[in-house]
Amino acid sequence: MSHVARDALTDFPAQPLPPWRRAVLKVGSSLLAGFADGDGGLDARHARDLAHFVQAARAAGREVVLVSSGAVAAGRARVASAGEGLVLRQALAALGQAQLIGFWQALLSVPVAQVLLSHDDLRDRRRYLNARATLRELLRLGALPLINENDTVAVDELKLGDNDNLAAAAASLVDADLLLIATDIGGLYSADPARDARATPQPRIARITPHLLAAAGAAGRIGTGGMRTKLEAAAKAATAGIATALFCGRDAEVVAALRTDHLHGTLIERADNTLSARKQWLRHAPAAGQLTVDAGAAAALCAQGASLLPGGVVAVAGEFHRGDVIEVCASAHAAQPLARGLAQYNAAELRRIAGHKSGDIESILGFRYGEAVIHRDDLVLLVHGAMP
Repeated sequence: MSHVARDALTDFPAQPLPPWRRAVLKVGSSLLAGFADGDGGLDARHARDLAHFVQAARAAGREVVLVSSGAVAAGRARVASAGEGLVLRQALAALGQAQLIGFWQALLSVPVAQVLLSHDDLRDRRRYLNARATLRELLRLGALPLINENDTVAVDELKLGDNDNLAAAAASLVDADLLLIATDIGGLYSADPARDARATPQPRIARITPHLLAAAGAAGRIGTGGMRTKLEAAAKAATAGIATALFCGRDAEVVAALRTDHLHGTLIERADNTLSARKQWLRHAPAAGQLTVDAGAAAALCAQGASLLPGGVVAVAGEFHRGDVIEVCASAHAAQPLARGLAQYNAAELRRIAGHKSGDIESILGFRYGEAVIHRDDLVLLVHGAMP
């Protein structure tokens, strides 16, 4: 489904975006490269409108994580290079990373933080949790995380493959509500509109099917993905309970409409049963330990679904590791736990910080994974709205 001169506003009438608090925005090389062959460095024509959307979202109290291609294109503009191949792309990515960060920083008034991820970071549980904690902390600090694949050290068999699939992985990593993919066409069509005049716009997709994947086109000259990889990414996001919006990043009116939660493009729905499946897993996975909390922390958990902070912890039972499922109780002999969640610290660390303020964690432990003992995104309430 290659680029074709069609009016995105006409082909895709406005539809409401699903409610969201945190989104991952993926921007591809075709929207950033200065020339059609990718040798002209980075061009801010389309990126400026996307940056305005990010600023508006943040002003409304929302959080955005950016996944941006463009490092290789930026690197090509700095040196004379010929040919293709993994090693050359790795070198060009290394040359272009600083330019890519500076490019986005010049368009945004908030600090931009570079986060490079590889397959190993998402496969290894400890590294996964560290990446997750870092991204959460950056968002808490008001920074804009800018994620890219760590091309410099990745090898073919361990590469995430393209930034569409990286964006889907990032959306799951940060528990996003929405994945936004800026493309160079209006959205998804029933066939390649460059080859089939009868191709019709597909404004809403309930499920990615083999037929849709077969109809998708290959990658363009500049990027490593194409419509197929975008659909693959949307399918992965859907299984994590995240909707995906495909829209034309070249159209300023389309991008501006996102500020008012209107999408001119294709919305790919999330799978309805995924969030409950995650909660069911948290409810029924074997618990490795137990925390007892004071009345104030118990009330905050039940009434607000807040994160559990160390100041509310009065006792720690069991020996568990960071990332293990643990129970939260109002007393050591409670008949039913208040909640269950993933521990951000191990048992020994929690015993040292229990009863202390979040701001004291680093001075006590010498490090900090985050301000919460259990983050609200990793917590399922077993008692809702009232004390047991």
